Amino acid sequence: YGRLGLIANVALLANVALIIAVLSVLGATLTLPGIAGIVLTMGMAVDSNVIIFERVREENRQGRSIVQSMDSGFKQALATVVDANVTTLIAAVILFFLGSGPIKGFAVTLAIGIVTTVFTAFTLTRWLVAFWLRRQRPKAMPSGVMRLVPDDTRVPFMAFRKYAFTLSLLLSIASAVLFFTVGMNYGIDFRGGSSIEVQAKGQQADIGDIRQRLTGLELGEVQVQEFGSTRDVLIRIGTQGGGDIAEQSAVEKVRSALDTDYEFRRIEVVGPTVSSELAFNGTMGVLASLLAMLVYIWIRFEWQFGLGAIISTFHDVILMVGFYVVAGIEFNLTSIAAILTIVGYSINDTVVVYDRVRENLRRYKRMPIAELLDLSMNQTLARTVLTGVTTLFALAALSIWGGEVIQSFTVAMIFGILAGTYSSIFVAGPLLILFKLRPGALSPEEAAAAKEPPAQQAL
Repeated sequence: YGRLGLIANVALLANVALIIAVLSVLGATLTLPGIAGIVLTMGMAVDSNVIIFERVREENRQGRSIVQSMDSGFKQALATVVDANVTTLIAAVILFFLGSGPIKGFAVTLAIGIVTTVFTAFTLTRWLVAFWLRRQRPKAMPSGVMRLVPDDTRVPFMAFRKYAFTLSLLLSIASAVLFFTVGMNYGIDFRGGSSIEVQAKGQQADIGDIRQRLTGLELGEVQVQEFGSTRDVLIRIGTQGGGDIAEQSAVEKVRSALDTDYEFRRIEVVGPTVSSELAFNGTMGVLASLLAMLVYIWIRFEWQFGLGAIISTFHDVILMVGFYVVAGIEFNLTSIAAILTIVGYSINDTVVVYDRVRENLRRYKRMPIAELLDLSMNQTLARTVLTGVTTLFALAALSIWGGEVIQSFTVAMIFGILAGTYSSIFVAGPLLILFKLRPGALSPEEAAAAKEPPAQQAL
């Protein structure tokens, strides 16, 4: 996007700074679920700016001046950005009330990020664009070094819908079968175990040294992570085979290995009852979020859109579960945060596509639904690809430089982003054909909106 891309980067940095500032004021601790919330927020912030700038380019290609294109682009993109962010905000609110500690942290970070994203996109970005227009007075739209997707693509996505449905059905069935036969590699959060909080007597805890000391104790699964200050460390030990006596023995071994350099602040055993409650709360949070988003999309669009969005999102969740089983990655509370992130990303992706489908339903009343969906997918293809690529860049950086603790988490999210991008095109779109959606099938309010001048229509 050239200069516009530079403006978007400034707005993105401001967005992240605002999130961290608000979290600091609230005294919140940044954990893996919180990082997941920030990653999703970054993706949505990039997405908001891409939606706006793609709209600006469309308006400019129709012969409008740069100033007119900017003004119309921001207005046309407003409804899409709000719809996409409100659906995710609904999920964040429900997760906050139904989830446990780490999931609550994810929900808080995500909710703050949604508010700051909409604020920076339509205040800071717009102000910077206006400042650039007044100062530089450009005669032509700025262009970047390269374009990932050319203008006016004509990919026949709907021609592949039968193959896509078959592939998705086979993968979903395989994931379900593997889940019930092979099972998941559940972590301490779900299988139970001991949780120990220690604080370094010196200036800073050495996570690598602690992990090395505990590895030689042969305690089975051991997790070590920093939380709070740089002196505080959380140690989790998997359930021992000999009951309470074995659990106490494991704790004493840890105490003997670390007592000289660390002060033990808290020790607790996570029993099977607590573990089942965590699993139940996490599952109910995901299901309640999907239901609430279904209701919102149903109200804002039509029932076909709401049902299509939820089915495609549920498809992504099933594939994520299958990936955890096949890859053997440990499934714990941070894994639920990864799934919640993908739910938010997928629903955001789908709503953006559906918003364009709704607009085209108003504009092309006699166009066959398959052609209309192809047109809508191609019109939003640049935005879909660019948002996915930028989010994958952020996750790849976390995977490479984030250390072994966060690597499995980011790898799972990378798979989820790819699945979410696939489903928004090859699952969510074709479902509208399956549900017999036809041009002219909009509600009376939508039909009345179609009679308004194009400049006054929302997306």
